[in-house]
Amino acid sequence: MTNTIAERRTSATLSDPRWAAVLVRDAAADGQFFYSVRSTGVYCRPSCSARRPRPENVAFHLTAADAERAGFRPCKRCRPNQPALSGQHASLVASLCRLIEQADCPPSLTELAGHAGLSASHLHRVFKTVTGLTPRAYAAAHRARRVRTELERRVTVTDALYEAGYGSSSRFYDNAGEVLGMTPTAYRKGGAGTTIRFAIGQCSLGAILVAASVGGICAILLGDDPEALAHDLQDRFAHADLIGGDADFERTVATVIGFVEAPRLGLDLPLELRGTLFQQRVWQALREIPAGTTMSYAEVAERIGAPKAVRAVAGACAANALAVAIPCHRVVRTDGSLSGYRWGVERKRALLAREAAG
Repeated sequence: MTNTIAERRTSATLSDPRWAAVLVRDAAADGQFFYSVRSTGVYCRPSCSARRPRPENVAFHLTAADAERAGFRPCKRCRPNQPALSGQHASLVASLCRLIEQADCPPSLTELAGHAGLSASHLHRVFKTVTGLTPRAYAAAHRARRVRTELERRVTVTDALYEAGYGSSSRFYDNAGEVLGMTPTAYRKGGAGTTIRFAIGQCSLGAILVAASVGGICAILLGDDPEALAHDLQDRFAHADLIGGDADFERTVATVIGFVEAPRLGLDLPLELRGTLFQQRVWQALREIPAGTTMSYAEVAERIGAPKAVRAVAGACAANALAVAIPCHRVVRTDGSLSGYRWGVERKRALLAREAAG
C-alpha cells in the first residue's frame, strides 16, 4: 500500500510541468508557484539551490500561504516567504536611483555600494541588470535630462548648468556634444545653427536616409519615398542647417548601407541618441540583443527592471530613429509573431531572415 502511494506521488510529480522548473532551478518561475518537501517539512522557491528532493516527496502550491497552511515552514536557504531576489534588487536599485537623482554631485560607486551594503563589483552588476545602465551612465543620463530641462527654463546657459548640478561650465562644455548633440546655446534656440549632414541612397530594403551631427549618426530612416524621408528629417531637426549631397558623407552612407545588408558585421560609427532616460534604457537593452535572435517586449521590459512597462517599451521602439543600429526589429510579440514596425513589417521580416541566415 505504501509503495502504491509513493508511486502515485512520483507519477503525479513527474507529470507536472512545474517539476521541470524545479529540476533546472528556473528563477523565471519564482513567484508562479512553490513546492514543498514532505521529508524535510519545508517549502521552497523553484530556483532554490538546495539539493533536489525525491519526486515522491514533492507537492506544489500556488502561494506561500498555501504551503504554510499545509503545515510546511519556509526554507532558510531561499526564504520563499520574503520578496524574490529580483524584487529585492529592483527595490534596492530604485532607492539608489533616487539617491543619485537627489545628490548635488553623482555619488561614487564606492559610496553607492556602502549605502546598499554590497561590494562595489556586486552592486555594479546588480544595477546594470536592473536598469540596463551602469550607475555612472545612469547619473550621466539623469544630469543630461536635467540640463535639457534647465536650458529651456533659464535665462542664461551658465544658470542652467549650475542648476543641473555641474560644478563648472568647462566640465559640461567638454561633453556638450555627447549630452545635447550640439552646443548649449544652439539647444536653447531649438537647434538653430547646428549643422546636420545627410544623404539618401538605395539599399535592398528601399530608400535609406543617413544623417549625422557633430555627435555622430543621428538618423537612419528607411522607406519607399526618398522625398518623404527628407521631410521626416526636416521635421525632426526643424531649426538645424541641413546639408545634403556632401561627397565625403557619401562614404558614411555606404558604410551604413553595408551594415544594413550584413547586420552581423556591426556598425563602427558613433551614434547620437536623443531620447528620454527610459528610452535610452530600452535602446541600450536592444543593442545587447545578439544578431539572429529576438526578444519579446515583455522580456525587454523585464531586462530593464520595469516588467509592467511593456507598452512604454513598445513606444520607445517606435520612437527609435536609428533603424538597424538600434535593432528594434529584433523585438517581437510574446508568441513570436511580428508586430508593427515603423519602417514596415516586411522590412522587419527581411532583416530578421537576413540575420538568421548569418
